[in-house]
Amino acid sequence: MHKRSHFPQPTEKDSKHFLTDQLRIENCCKKMKLSLVTLFIAFLPLALSLQVGFYGKSCPKAESIVLDVVKQRFIATKGAAGPALIRMYFHDCFVRGCDASILIDSNSTHQAEKSAGANLGVREFGLIDQIKAKLEIACPQTVSCADIIALASRDAVALAGGPEYNVPTGRRDGLISQASEVNLPGPRMSVSQAQQAFAAKGMSLNDMVVLLGGHTVGFTHCHFFTDRLSNFKGTGAPDPTMRPALLIKLKGLCGSNPNVDHTVFLDQNTSLVFDNEFYNQIRNKRGVLQIDQDLALDSLSKNLVAKLASNNAFFSQSFANAMIKMGNIQVLQGSAGEIRKQCRVFNN
Repeated sequence: MHKRSHFPQPTEKDSKHFLTDQLRIENCCKKMKLSLVTLFIAFLPLALSLQVGFYGKSCPKAESIVLDVVKQRFIATKGAAGPALIRMYFHDCFVRGCDASILIDSNSTHQAEKSAGANLGVREFGLIDQIKAKLEIACPQTVSCADIIALASRDAVALAGGPEYNVPTGRRDGLISQASEVNLPGPRMSVSQAQQAFAAKGMSLNDMVVLLGGHTVGFTHCHFFTDRLSNFKGTGAPDPTMRPALLIKLKGLCGSNPNVDHTVFLDQNTSLVFDNEFYNQIRNKRGVLQIDQDLALDSLSKNLVAKLASNNAFFSQSFANAMIKMGNIQVLQGSAGEIRKQCRVFNN
């Protein structure tokens, strides 16, 4: 015979209360877990990103120092320093990202990016040295050479009459510079080939068409387009897409002295003014480089070229946006890389 339990047997009502309490406890635990996860995430380091005014506290006069030196050089060269700085920025960012690797000097045992064929025409390294020297006096080892290039090219655009825009900073300088790694889009590429080169860097077709608009204040050497003047693509004849008047002009200039590689403005009209006239020139078959002329003819790009040619404000804003976007390619931040004491040499 079994003894009756001294504990009352649970009723149906008691069971319901038990289940309700159990659910409350489970929900409470879930909320506690969620709160702990949220708290944990809150204490994780935030992803690094470039910032406008990055040197506001560490070197408050950084951007004004860059502007002052660039302005002096811009005046001294009658604007010629402008396109050189824009080109330097492009050539730096397209190899290992915007890390000032293009500034490193080669030596007897090491060929740096600067020595690669595609970079032999890049100029104004001395200007970057001047800026760096002044910044090192104001705030030693604080402002990176990579940021100097980005800021100087921004100022060059504005000084030439182009858009004024804010440049996010906070880049650090790279520790590698190899001539063998330089592989830049060339002037004889087709639009689709150039598009692929830009896409590999996270840039769109529109970015490419807009950035090539920087040629509005640029110039090039005759050897980059002489094939268009007499033996285009092996035909033994000039490029039929070039206007006869421009063909005669360029033949006369480039053929005047075979021992001199003359320079030619890429915008044959407002050559030293940063505006959208470059696009009108290529639409009128007055493009000097093959890639420039093809932009106005290729189905991939001709509609955007027409829009840029008709609206200078649209070009200015688009160019500023594309320059900022290019400045984010593979940047080094935080503890990566270094802040060089001299832009031409690694610290160690």
